[in-house]
Amino acid sequence: MSAADILFLSATISLIILGIAMLIAIIRVVIGPTLADRILALDLLTVIAMGFVATIAIRSGLMLYLDIAISLALLGFLATVALARYMLSRIKDEEGRS
Repeated sequence: MSAADILFLSATISLIILGIAMLIAIIRVVIGPTLADRILALDLLTVIAMGFVATIAIRSGLMLYLDIAISLALLGFLATVALARYMLSRIKDEEGRS
């Protein structure tokens, strides 16, 4: 078994594990009892998607995919900050009504 075969096999196993993790995170987004759980699950989904894109970059040998992963990381960070600010304003509104 050559090094290329080992790399291809490990990338395939990584994609399978990342796919399972993505399904679990999606279930957490749907079932999550609180808004904070859902926000963290969405953040986890972006991290898993970054790993997915990076693994595909390693498997295909096209390093252009790493630029996509970096862009996805920036977008995921901004989305998490926006959702956290929304959650904070929602908490302040609930405290104001009490």
